[in-house]
Amino acid sequence: MKKLLLIPCLAFPFFLCAGSGAVASGLSSWPEWRGTTGAGIAPGAQPPLSWSEEKNVRWKAKVPGYGFSTPIVWRDRIFLLAAIETAEERAPAEAALPAVAPGGGDGRGKGGKGKGGFGGGTRPTKVHEFVVIALDRKTGKVVWQKTARREVPHEGRHATNSFASGSPVTDGERLYASFGSRGLYCYDLQGKLIWEKDLGDMRTRNGFGEGASPALAGNHLIVPWDQESGSFVVALDKRTGAEVWRKTRDERTTWTTPLIVETGGRTQAVIAATSLTRSYDTVTGELVWEAAGQTVNVIPTPVTGHGFVYVTSGFQGSSLQAIKLTARGDVTGTDQIAWHVRRSTPYVPSPVLSGERIYFSKSNDAYLSCVNALTGEFHYQDQPIEGMRGIYASPVAANGHLYVVGRFGQTTVLKDAAKFEVVATNKLNDNFDASPVAVDRELFLRGHEYLYCIAEG
Repeated sequence: MKKLLLIPCLAFPFFLCAGSGAVASGLSSWPEWRGTTGAGIAPGAQPPLSWSEEKNVRWKAKVPGYGFSTPIVWRDRIFLLAAIETAEERAPAEAALPAVAPGGGDGRGKGGKGKGGFGGGTRPTKVHEFVVIALDRKTGKVVWQKTARREVPHEGRHATNSFASGSPVTDGERLYASFGSRGLYCYDLQGKLIWEKDLGDMRTRNGFGEGASPALAGNHLIVPWDQESGSFVVALDKRTGAEVWRKTRDERTTWTTPLIVETGGRTQAVIAATSLTRSYDTVTGELVWEAAGQTVNVIPTPVTGHGFVYVTSGFQGSSLQAIKLTARGDVTGTDQIAWHVRRSTPYVPSPVLSGERIYFSKSNDAYLSCVNALTGEFHYQDQPIEGMRGIYASPVAANGHLYVVGRFGQTTVLKDAAKFEVVATNKLNDNFDASPVAVDRELFLRGHEYLYCIAEG
């Protein structure tokens, strides 16, 4: 039977579940926003194919505030971020400042890995509480909730973005949560704050807001900071928050999350961007390789497999590149780029690499394409997903199926195959911009109002 739970808006830990400190054995995890592989696939997961508000909803929990942060799962815990607007107004002196954040040109912010649209972000006037929430995976009840910071955001966000759009990440011992300009925070899994770090205020394009997630690489936390000027990437010691290295970047605002990949005994952080996609040695910060070829306003996170890193973007153009992991130096226009697709690529959603197939939407529209990961040849292109309007969430592949979540409540399940074949169409009474999470026999869907646990029985 479906359970409806209300997640209370609290500024202190609140335990609702007996035995909440126990670690459940035999439970799989989803430790970062793209899962254990970074490719958007869920090995071993067997989530349901069909559901509705009346069928296969184990529980739904109302989430406080507003946030498109994709949840992560560590065994018996679910972690997510939110921003709660309070009734408290900006101080009179601050209220006299311009109502529209600085910036220029077209751009889109990011929520649940990206937001879309045009126009400038409106400067907020009310205090927000930036909260980290831990839920019991079995019941959806709150285990603990912490307010990381309480302040008025220094600039606005796009109407379809949020102030909590980056996802947390965990190494199984600690939880790392980034609210961008509102700071980075490290907690233990019981909610005790270990360290915090303030990297300053980011100035995003058109004031559309922020959305990149940090990435773990060994003992380092890799944090991208692409903004309108003064962009950089920094590595922090995950144990203390101390800065290990920092590299300046000649880039404007992007909303992409680094891809961490190991090759040839070296761990690299691949960060896509408009001018150049760059790969950094995660230990030293040394630039390993770089390649031009992406569009403006890069949002999707790259994926890797078959000896390649696949980098894509889709605003004011289309680009999907297969770059060899053995690349060194500037490989623009060389044979180190095995193939390059220049049509039908995604703007906000990240692609899925499953076997030898790469799936991606066209811009933010409900059209799906699938290419051969080895050659770049299309298996199918721009197949319309009937009944769906708009996609911001990144698809997930699990148990021979592809789960595509639309913005307005519909999830379409397709065969994970070179032929386009719809298996099921499902509808919930919420809007969805965060990406789906598939673990074991469960599918977690974070809507604007509720977090759903989809499971049979």
